[in-house]
Amino acid sequence: MAPDPLAHPESLIRRVYAYVAYRIGDGVEAEDVTSEAFERALRYRKSFDPRRGDAASWLIGIARRCIADAALNRLHVTDVTGDGAAPGDLEADAMQRLELAGALESLDDRQRELIALRFGADLTARQIGGLLEMKTNAVEVALHRALGTLRTALEEPAERPVPPTDLQWVSQPQR
Repeated sequence: MAPDPLAHPESLIRRVYAYVAYRIGDGVEAEDVTSEAFERALRYRKSFDPRRGDAASWLIGIARRCIADAALNRLHVTDVTGDGAAPGDLEADAMQRLELAGALESLDDRQRELIALRFGADLTARQIGGLLEMKTNAVEVALHRALGTLRTALEEPAERPVPPTDLQWVSQPQR
């Protein structure tokens, strides 16, 4: 009898939610897609084959199909781990998230998917290769290139509009 892939769901829920949030943004939609992924996993848990990969990879594969089924193709990146920030850090954190979201938009769909699988779902290159039917070395090279592109986009001066700070909202004295 195959082991139960949902025997320890707490960490799996966090990983699947983090992956989904990287792909479509956190919030209600990510919660819905994560719930749908676990509902499908419960329905099809007998199809889990540990020889083909671990439970996390299996669940991420289900989540990928849930995202596609929901037709949520646009990536909205937010900070999933934004708990515990000091009130004074909120503006800086928001600006970093906006910069990262803009930089991620400069990546193609494949690169965004690789970044989401690696850093959102916390999968290894081998696990990603199994999901995407790629060799581990090819995943590592593609991730390296995606990170290089992302790094370059973050270092370039932003050509996209930057939201005004509080000081810019203060009316200027008229002359």
